[in-house]
Amino acid sequence: MPAEPPPSLAAIAERTDARIDALLAAEERRWAAVDPALAEPLAALREFVAGGKRLRPAFLHWSWVGAGGDGDDERPALAGAALELLHTSALVHDDVMDGSTRRHGRETVHVRFSAAHAAHGWRGEPRRFGEGAAILIGDLASVYAEQLLRGAPAEALDVFAELRVELNVGQYLDLAATAARSASIARARTICVYKSGKYTVERPLHLGAALAGRLDELGGPYSAYGLPLGEAFQLRDDLLGAFGDAAVLGKEVGEDVRDGKPTALYATARARAGGADRALLDRCYGRPGLAPDEVAAVQQVLASTGARAEVEARIAALTDASLAALAEAPIGDDARRELAALARFAAGREF
Repeated sequence: MPAEPPPSLAAIAERTDARIDALLAAEERRWAAVDPALAEPLAALREFVAGGKRLRPAFLHWSWVGAGGDGDDERPALAGAALELLHTSALVHDDVMDGSTRRHGRETVHVRFSAAHAAHGWRGEPRRFGEGAAILIGDLASVYAEQLLRGAPAEALDVFAELRVELNVGQYLDLAATAARSASIARARTICVYKSGKYTVERPLHLGAALAGRLDELGGPYSAYGLPLGEAFQLRDDLLGAFGDAAVLGKEVGEDVRDGKPTALYATARARAGGADRALLDRCYGRPGLAPDEVAAVQQVLASTGARAEVEARIAALTDASLAALAEAPIGDDARRELAALARFAAGREF
């Protein structure tokens, strides 16, 4: 059965969204007064960042509470908003690198600006304009994330800086492995951990502890909970990218197949496949123009080789390890209960 989001997630998301939108609305007004053309990129950023699961702010919030912080304090709320703006920056840039056309059920930022260029009949190539605008908008999101953390303790800023480095390292490994068609299970796991796992779970936990002045004490226990859960989160993302419901996900299913993403799912399937199945994977995986029936054929191989079942089993084992570590963490019962609910949702979600 798919896991339901814990009720507290909606409240944290509402607080996060309010802080982000207040900042971006003010910035949109400020820069539109300088030149009306500047309203469009800020409006695009506001629209793109709206909604989302807000898991990172939730992990940060409950790590702060687990460290003895007041749940109504403004500091973790602002830091959670910073994490979401950084995540937005990563997604906008990732869509450019992958050539994705849909995100959150809408056109991606670079597609939106490419279309605007073509509609206005401007000079130059629409694609280059759209990608250039998206890169700048992603950069703006990253700058605003830093602004929201202004005044945070040095230890928290160090965590945030390391998080950003790890995210970029993981993204490069993903980019390089996709280009090289690397199918190593070990490489896939490294990408899984650094591109998404650490910055989704472990580092938000560390950031909450650092804001509360207890990173030295809680960094280890939070890593023991967060690292396996972060890997489980990304493995679930890989399964959704290959088999999920497009109406639920808000993007095209099979995108990872067409992009040739070096996921553990694919690496496992290719290692197990033989004969015609391996030939099909080599021919189809990573081919942008795959027809729906070809995507379905790849999905069949991912399932028939046992790769899908193995990844599901790995997710279950990682989640169990995460929950076992959480049970031993020196934190309050409220935070422990909420972090356990977040773990089950992150690992078992459908979107």
